[in-house]
Amino acid sequence: MSKIDQRGRLEEEPFAYLLTKNGSILINYQGKQVVMLKGKDAEQLSAKLTAVKGDAKQLQILLAKATGNFKRGNEKNGKRNKN
Repeated sequence: MSKIDQRGRLEEEPFAYLLTKNGSILINYQGKQVVMLKGKDAEQLSAKLTAVKGDAKQLQILLAKATGNFKRGNEKNGKRNKN
């Protein structure tokens, strides 16, 4: 089995992206924006996204890698969320 997505979390397709007019890419995770790429990073990712246009699994993997390790499980809750 591949080490990428062993728990099958990308099967739900939690990532989405939006290409803006100025060339930047906004990446959303479960409807919330988590990353905005500009310049050379956005150009490289855009080329990779067009290369895997029909493969949803590869698209999700690319978007997950582009966001980096943003979700570790130790995020702090807001001041109003004391749970």
